[in-house]
Amino acid sequence: MSDVQTGPIEGFWGVIPAGGSGTRLWPLSRANSPKFLHDLTGSGRSLLQGTVDRLTPLCATNLLIVTGAAHAAAVREQLPELGPNDLLVEPSPRESMPAIGLAAAILERRDPDAVLGSFAADQVVGDTSVFEDTVRQAVEVAREGYLVTVAIRPTYPSTGFGYIRAGNNLGIDGAPDATIVKAFVEKPDGPTAQAYVATGEYAWNAGMFVVRAATLMEMIEHYQPRLAEYLRIIADNPFRLSELWPRLTKIAIDNAIAEPAAVDGRVATVPGSFTWDDVGDFASLASLLVESADAPGVKVLGESELVVMQDATGVVAPRSGRTVVAMGIEDVVVVDTVDAVLVTTRERAQDVKKIVEQLKLSGREDLT
Repeated sequence: MSDVQTGPIEGFWGVIPAGGSGTRLWPLSRANSPKFLHDLTGSGRSLLQGTVDRLTPLCATNLLIVTGAAHAAAVREQLPELGPNDLLVEPSPRESMPAIGLAAAILERRDPDAVLGSFAADQVVGDTSVFEDTVRQAVEVAREGYLVTVAIRPTYPSTGFGYIRAGNNLGIDGAPDATIVKAFVEKPDGPTAQAYVATGEYAWNAGMFVVRAATLMEMIEHYQPRLAEYLRIIADNPFRLSELWPRLTKIAIDNAIAEPAAVDGRVATVPGSFTWDDVGDFASLASLLVESADAPGVKVLGESELVVMQDATGVVAPRSGRTVVAMGIEDVVVVDTVDAVLVTTRERAQDVKKIVEQLKLSGREDLT
């Protein structure tokens, strides 16, 4: 750990890409009401609000939220403190690189020395002081010209995340834990994931990036020159956003910049030892909820008085106002909403997105 520091980091901006529909959390999460707008932990704050709460001590009011046109009004309602220029609205989804790149292009114009930290709106992070220390280290490394990823120390051999392979320590003042990144690797199979974790060289790629705005724009210019050109035009003249946005390459920041830059030795990582979850499905969600005091093995997201479980365990989300009853079932997942009911098991939680795909194919997009 570095020396304890407090207060906002000078020149640091929090960038929050708020996109995606969270199809594995259907029917709670829908295209018009994605998971980042929901309180999925019982904290009283949505995942988006929790992300802002986490970043505010580090960046104060230096925040940029990037979201789709369909969600802009809801984001403003949840974050009334946002200034008129703090919300960037995408005309259509183009993956993470255009979203983060637009924020970088705007910050490059405002302050070429600005450092941005991109953190997804739909993740849950604990150990706030550890998170803050990690970000402070990442900012120090970013000021040395690196694209810095905040990687998560794996707690089990997950096959659901990509991995980052760390190399030698960089020896940067103020960032004792920073290392060079050897490579990014795709989601592995079970035995490969076990081998990764066993080496101690690999961490989960959580999609957290810290970098100088000017450095990121220079990297985009190098690896994706047409994208950089259009982003700078939009930053210079926002009225051309709707015209140029559909021309932007639809690509994730990992593929566009991080992977090739790592090959060129320009990517560093700071390991995050704080608790982290991407709330990717109902099995993950269940691990974040508190077990019912009256019913061992039962976790409720919502009004517990609406749930009756007899010889049953699992997670229940009663959202329609009806009473949900389960009997004689282990590890069940029940999500009851006004227009749809999901019944599955935690073991099949990853497959919920297939139901959303099936609904779309059958013309029931009103439910997705």
